[in-house]
Amino acid sequence: MAKNKDISHGNGDDLSERENSGKDPGMEQSGPVFYLRLFVSGNSSRSEQAIQNIRQICEQYLPDRYELEVIDVTQYPEKTREYQILALPTLLKELPEPLRKVVGDLSEKEKVLEGLDIKWLK
Repeated sequence: MAKNKDISHGNGDDLSERENSGKDPGMEQSGPVFYLRLFVSGNSSRSEQAIQNIRQICEQYLPDRYELEVIDVTQYPEKTREYQILALPTLLKELPEPLRKVVGDLSEKEKVLEGLDIKWLK
């Protein structure tokens, strides 16, 4: 069973983690597990809005089927080169393939769902 796992790098703590399975461990998982990385810049209002928006989308459309890693590039600048991030905030969907990127504060839910190729979950 997949668990929601929300990992934050930067933004205060070096690493904070939240797990919430929300379901009986014996239940089957429905659909693929999504692995997402959100790249932000410090505690700016745009960064905070992007974090809040993607968490809401994940809880609504991917409950028990996602892992979200939030990376503050002011504390981990090497990650921008490693993942070829050119603008912030940027959301990277690594799994399931194909790799997809969405840039911006993620406030337009329909565009985020389409960009992540999860529009079928609406």
